[in-house]
Amino acid sequence: MKTQTQAVVIGGGVVGCSVLYHLTKAGWKDVVLVERDILTSGSTWHAAGGFHTLNGDPNVAKLQGYTIGLYNELEKISGQACGLHRSGGLILADTKDRMDWLKMAHARARYLGIESELLTMKEAKALHPLLEEQYFVGALLDKADGNLDPEGTTHAYAKSARIGGAEIYQNCRVTELKPRGDGGWDVITEKGTIHAEHVVNCGGLWAREIGRMAGFELPVLAMEHMYLVTDEMPEVIAFNKERGHELPHAIDFKGEIYMRQERSGLVLGTYEQACVPWQPKTTPWTFGRELLQPDLDRIAPNLELGYKHFPAIAKAGIKRVINGPFTFTPDGNPLVGPVQGLKNYWCACGVMAGFSQGGGVGLALSQWMAHGDPGFDVWGMDVARFGEWATRSYTNAKVRENYSRRFSIRFPNEELPAARPQQTTSLYDTMLAQGAVMGDSWGLETPLWFAPKGVAPKDIVSFRRSNDFQHVKAEVLATRKSVGVTEIANFAKYRFSGEGAEAFLSRLMTNKMPKTGRICLTPMLNENGKLIGDFTIAKAGDGTFYMWARVRRRSITCGGSKNISPRMVRSRSIATIWDLSASPLPGRTHGPCWRNSPMPMSRTLPSSSWITAPWISPTARR
Repeated sequence: MKTQTQAVVIGGGVVGCSVLYHLTKAGWKDVVLVERDILTSGSTWHAAGGFHTLNGDPNVAKLQGYTIGLYNELEKISGQACGLHRSGGLILADTKDRMDWLKMAHARARYLGIESELLTMKEAKALHPLLEEQYFVGALLDKADGNLDPEGTTHAYAKSARIGGAEIYQNCRVTELKPRGDGGWDVITEKGTIHAEHVVNCGGLWAREIGRMAGFELPVLAMEHMYLVTDEMPEVIAFNKERGHELPHAIDFKGEIYMRQERSGLVLGTYEQACVPWQPKTTPWTFGRELLQPDLDRIAPNLELGYKHFPAIAKAGIKRVINGPFTFTPDGNPLVGPVQGLKNYWCACGVMAGFSQGGGVGLALSQWMAHGDPGFDVWGMDVARFGEWATRSYTNAKVRENYSRRFSIRFPNEELPAARPQQTTSLYDTMLAQGAVMGDSWGLETPLWFAPKGVAPKDIVSFRRSNDFQHVKAEVLATRKSVGVTEIANFAKYRFSGEGAEAFLSRLMTNKMPKTGRICLTPMLNENGKLIGDFTIAKAGDGTFYMWARVRRRSITCGGSKNISPRMVRSRSIATIWDLSASPLPGRTHGPCWRNSPMPMSRTLPSSSWITAPWISPTARR
């Protein structure tokens, strides 16, 4: 076993093997993967193996499209079959709202270059004769959908990585992580210590434990997930014989079920309302390639709807029931990228749909590590989108909500209720009394609009014009004609002062700095000219500027990020930067999540210095 390497990937599931392969593809040949058991242990081995491009975030959908297209390449490189079945898939809508969502998904797929088609129920029935068309109003055909062999696919990634120069150590559990003075890590395993420049947490079910070794808590939670496999079905055999191909996948929004063909039967999985977390505090290291006790009573309501919508399944025998744990994040998207406050510590975990997203996650993270930029907008997956407010109780509540809403519509501007309010300001009760309709911004309750007297302070969400339109219009007109007041507690706030402040900001931003007493809106670009933030800057006086940004934009300036390079912000004069947004808020919830970086209250920039991202990191919590 090596004692020194450029990067250690911890975890040998599909995501870890994908990250390893993509690092070799990005030019990092001196990389290793360590797995506590054997490859695919954890969640990978018992996955249903389906893949699809459908996702509410268009950037994540694009990465899913990349993942699905990657499998043919892996087979050619490795010589390992992935067991691909490219059958296509139907997403079935039972209401007008759900059909509107499919229309939106279809339009999004078109500009992403993903092949899809809107269908009438007559057309859908022709493709999938087992469905009862009377219960649906329309469908979307995703031609890229299919399924694969989880074991074969993971080994295809692993073999391709080995061909690229990587090494894999199995039955080699990591027991401790120690940061080194040179910015690297000592990865202490049961078989010895490896000095690594970089560490990647692909721990899956054990991601929290790997995070705790570095002193922080990741917002992930494993959920029990069940699917059943039927006996042979005459209807499936007849379809295959007549058409010469498999039945397409099907997702039934109303039944909250998915299904696909498995040999001459079907796989049917559910995302039930009565969902159950698994090991909410600690995952046992001894948990191996084992399953959980099935509980068909818990998914009975979903099965009843499935039998109603697909009557042939009701007559089929059940061959086996799979109940295994999968990790989820509060919003359902993966945790990818550098961890703030820790040098060279990276995450690729919480990937619930590993065979839809694993390739894209590996691509994004490898480019981020090798080139300093993931290459596209990954905010929907960035680990920095959660802060210390994402406590264990918050994560538990939001993951339950997300799991139970897996096939529910998320309308534009819809705010979900679980784990709220998590953080509030001292004006919270006052604003509620004034009719505020609140939203969640980085865990903080923030007013979205105010309902006038006689109007219920409640959003009625829609794909069309919602009920807030006329009231927001009135607020805008009032501000334009007289004056308005806005709450900025949910904004990151910085003060820049000194004779070099204006030169520093002019170098960092694309716009010219405003005159005294004026403000400007300005983007920030990275050295490749890509947009990484949008900021409001006011000039209060000579050498004094204030900058505001949405709280999520603070992640751009944190020490773990490589978005700001030294070349971007060279300063030849003295300036001081104060972070004005670090004070705890009244009513704020503090929990065991993330680490507090020991940064000073302010930082003076020395003359002719190269300024890197940590210089403008958030200050220590007061």
